[in-house]
Amino acid sequence: MTARLGTVGAGAGAAAATYVTNNALPDAEITVFEKSRGVCGRAAARRRDGLVYEHGANYLTDDDDRVNNLVTEEFDDGLVEVNGPIWTFDAAGTVSEGRDSDKRRWTYADGITRLAKHLFGATGATVKRTTRIVDVHHDGGWRLTDANESTHGPFDTLLLNPPAPQTAALLDETGIEAVDQLGNAAAAVDYRTVWTAVLGYDFEIDVPYYALVNADKEHAVGWIGREECKPGHVPDGETVLVVQASPDWSTERYDDPPEQNIAVLAQHAAEIVGDERLTDPDWTDHQGWRYALPEAGVRADAVRAAAQKDVYVTGDWVAGEARLHAAVRNGLGTGDAVAEALRGR
Repeated sequence: MTARLGTVGAGAGAAAATYVTNNALPDAEITVFEKSRGVCGRAAARRRDGLVYEHGANYLTDDDDRVNNLVTEEFDDGLVEVNGPIWTFDAAGTVSEGRDSDKRRWTYADGITRLAKHLFGATGATVKRTTRIVDVHHDGGWRLTDANESTHGPFDTLLLNPPAPQTAALLDETGIEAVDQLGNAAAAVDYRTVWTAVLGYDFEIDVPYYALVNADKEHAVGWIGREECKPGHVPDGETVLVVQASPDWSTERYDDPPEQNIAVLAQHAAEIVGDERLTDPDWTDHQGWRYALPEAGVRADAVRAAAQKDVYVTGDWVAGEARLHAAVRNGLGTGDAVAEALRGR
């Protein structure tokens, strides 16, 4: 009998797990349900008039051998290295030269979402986009119900990739104690909220860094990144700043009018960078990430117990590190475990 895997969420962790599972078990039937139109979760990119900008995760860090090999040897088509160091600024907005590491930072010329597109594209998985799963239950196998009340399954094994609070909502009263306990553990994972403004300008700025990070975490802004430092993203003669507000500011102002938030963040960016022209962008975009950065990982014992009932989770909140490379690394390891479990059926 063909093994069947149902996956909720098409983020980077799920993409990596799907790739590994499919490689190990090419005949397995893998179906991925994604609520949005895109893939790769918070590692997100948008396009506008010939440019690309990443309004969530900024890049993939050179911080894990298996992940490094995956992107540089297997999926290097379109891979580019981010140019320039990361400097710091303090509560007063004073910029200082950072202690930049030797680690490389990667993305793709057409955006970081290419990573998940590469991974899913190398498998036989079916990816059902704009399909929001609202319920998980067990009845002769794991079954999923979507927002249109359609039921999918049964699946031998489930893999869940949404942020911890959304995973917790799905694993509520499944009737399987170990799985319900995983839901409780996921509900206990705290998150930092990030509100992001994207500011576009029809001129270049001359600064010696790729990005600025608030070192003392006392400023309303947490990060300013320059998309023009990513080859293929921004045409010559233009500037695109990705300005991420601090978690406290983001939480307080999350539901305020976007144009108001953008104006405030543009003013902050101008003051920090030291260029008054940045107060008046030629175009803007924005994105609120309510569940942006997990504070810590979910309890490992809850993850292991649910796996015994054929329910797996993956993502940065499982890895316990709010980094894209950590989500991919966790997905690769989770894919190994899922493949082993399905092989034994």
